[in-house]
Amino acid sequence: MALLGTILKRTIKLGKTLPSIRRKNAYAIQARILRKLISKAEFTAFGEHYRFSKLLAEKDIVSAFQQTVDTHDYNSIFRKWWYRSLNGESYVCWPEEVKYFALSSGTSESSSKHIPVTKEMIKTIRRTSAKQLISMAQYDVDENFFGKGMLMIGGSTHLNFNGTYFEGDLSGITTGNLPFWFQHFYKPGSRISRERDWNSKLDEMTRNASSWDIGVVAGVPAWVQILFERIIAHYKVKTIHDIWPNLNIYVHGGVSFLPYKQGFEKLLGKPISYLETYLASEGFIAFQSRPNALGMKLALDTGIFFEFVPFNSDNFNSEGEMVEKPQAFTLNEVKEGEEYALLLSTCSGAWRYLIGDTIRFTDVERCEIAITGRTKQFLSLCGEHLSQDNMNRAIRETAEEMKIDIKEFAVAGINYETLFAHQWYIGTDDPVDAAVLKKKLDDHLKNINDDYRVERIAALKDIFVEVLPSRYFYDWMKRKGKEGGQNKFPRVLKNSRLEDWNLFLKERQQNNV
Repeated sequence: MALLGTILKRTIKLGKTLPSIRRKNAYAIQARILRKLISKAEFTAFGEHYRFSKLLAEKDIVSAFQQTVDTHDYNSIFRKWWYRSLNGESYVCWPEEVKYFALSSGTSESSSKHIPVTKEMIKTIRRTSAKQLISMAQYDVDENFFGKGMLMIGGSTHLNFNGTYFEGDLSGITTGNLPFWFQHFYKPGSRISRERDWNSKLDEMTRNASSWDIGVVAGVPAWVQILFERIIAHYKVKTIHDIWPNLNIYVHGGVSFLPYKQGFEKLLGKPISYLETYLASEGFIAFQSRPNALGMKLALDTGIFFEFVPFNSDNFNSEGEMVEKPQAFTLNEVKEGEEYALLLSTCSGAWRYLIGDTIRFTDVERCEIAITGRTKQFLSLCGEHLSQDNMNRAIRETAEEMKIDIKEFAVAGINYETLFAHQWYIGTDDPVDAAVLKKKLDDHLKNINDDYRVERIAALKDIFVEVLPSRYFYDWMKRKGKEGGQNKFPRVLKNSRLEDWNLFLKERQQNNV
């Protein structure tokens, strides 16, 4: 361990001497990445359909690619192409038989998306992870830090195998494919990481915590906070640094860390550094490469070609759905501060694929971005990724089961105890038992959305349901000057809109209206 730590330290220190990709050469790098992707996929079914051989003869391959290849969302690319890979066919969108599929948040058509993860993508994620590791040279840490353990809190590495492919969380797929040298640093180790029951995994990590010397923790904030609280309670100490005095860096991603930070830091005995990552089921997109950066640096040279669609009414309808032929920019065309939806073309066979996230550039010259939200309404306080499609389907199934007419509804995320809850507002004029409605709605959401089901045993502590006359929704819209026509009651209430809605309800209740 000491020898490996010394080697790692020297490797990371080289990061201070490595050149950083800037905007002036980023476009050329991305054009080379695209050419390499097209060349690799030239003789796949997708490549033959879109005449990749002809594209490779073009001098301006980027423009030719954008003019020739259609944009896709998950539903369209799965229906046309990815289902064939799921059925075991080779050379569909990438020149191999796909052996891994990452399960991601559900859509209205299925409980979970199946995102292909190729061998090349696993290598790409490793390379980008190494780049982030090297970036730690920019942070002020003790030399002994580089030999400490790295605790990665993710999904189970025990993947489901159906005879053709393995499926599971991306974190489980990547952790199960860690390079041999990293096993010396990796915690909680292969045995505990295979555990599929979250509470059992928490118990195992808690029992072993005192025997680990952890320098880095990586994971979704809610999971990490829950583990820290358990460890502190189990060992009857004041802070996590009483157990792990060398903990210096927390790597987070998936959801905004800001709501967690105040409560999180109460569990620490000293300040630590925070590194944000953008690792999605479709690939390792970006990571924070320097201290105090407002955004994350795009991974421009590791197997992903990026396009940026201005998130406006020209390119997206009111439901957040992208038009058939959107305006798509490359890195040399984007502007700082404007909001874009991401299109990815990757070494996993995603082509001009709408990932569903919106971003803005915090530093165009450094190619740094911040995640701003989703193209469609959604709610994700702690990683539950509750989409409007999920909500619509759960409400419909609940109404059908209870034989009631739910005319309107909305949901808000709220702080509850030390974590979170959902507050639902249900508009119906039928007599209904709110407790029964709550139970059925919660159950349907768990069946529809895997991420929601997991978070209901973790950070999403409860849901609350308030049943209201349907006229309340219409009266509020009238007050806002949005009555009738194409106006719709917002499904997700946040910030000032939520405050206004609650004030409106308080007035109605005080006046017994």
